[in-house]
Amino acid sequence: MPEAVLRAVNLTRAFGAVRAVDEVSFTLRKGGSLGIVGESGSGKTTTARIVVGLDQPDSGEIVVAGRTRPRTVRGRAGRLARAREVQMVFQDPYLSLDPRTSVASVLHETLRLHFPGRTDRPERVRELLDQVGLTARAADARPGQLSGGQRQRVAIARALAVEPAVLVLDEAVAALDVSVQAQILNLLADIREQTAVGYLFITHDLGVVRCVTDEVIVMRHGRVIETGATAEVLAAPRHPYTRLLLDSVPHPGWDPERIAAARRAL
Repeated sequence: MPEAVLRAVNLTRAFGAVRAVDEVSFTLRKGGSLGIVGESGSGKTTTARIVVGLDQPDSGEIVVAGRTRPRTVRGRAGRLARAREVQMVFQDPYLSLDPRTSVASVLHETLRLHFPGRTDRPERVRELLDQVGLTARAADARPGQLSGGQRQRVAIARALAVEPAVLVLDEAVAALDVSVQAQILNLLADIREQTAVGYLFITHDLGVVRCVTDEVIVMRHGRVIETGATAEVLAAPRHPYTRLLLDSVPHPGWDPERIAAARRAL
């Protein structure tokens, strides 16, 4: 078995009386792809924010490449070191890209911050653009001149520039047209094969999970209720909630009122 590149151990995070994340544990293997699935309010995004370091757990720990992450990070060097471990790609890349800055400048600045001694930044920028399927013409464009799919490619290139061990993708294709979703998912599959980066997919879309993950955990009300190989969980779910998620996907004979009644009964 490949070594674990990321382990979450008994993560708990409460907001007032609500436990958004409740004793959540999972393991992501090096070069693996793990999906975290659940409806809004299930705790999956809070879990992702803890993994990236945007939020801190009340208890539990994150272990990256065998090293337990400290609760507090001091100074700029510490923050940059954490960012090089885990990077995040958000649902709407337009909000995370400076509208005044060209694509090439975004990548140059990322490389300058994380690898100040590199002298081959122009070549590395070209490599990154090629890796995500963008042409040299796109390098001079600003985010507003790009399509949604192109902007997401830029966001992926920026994340890959720091050479992270783990890439967290939080609903990263949800805002894209179906055909563009397929292009980005195929791109991500190619990148994982080339680089052995680990993926943590945060999504409500079981189609995405089926397409790009090896393993999946299902969350409800902050807790993990089912986990296993993706193909096995989707083919023969054990928990009623997982079966409800599968039944909620529109299909011939789909009855939304029956699904709503079943959800209320759980």
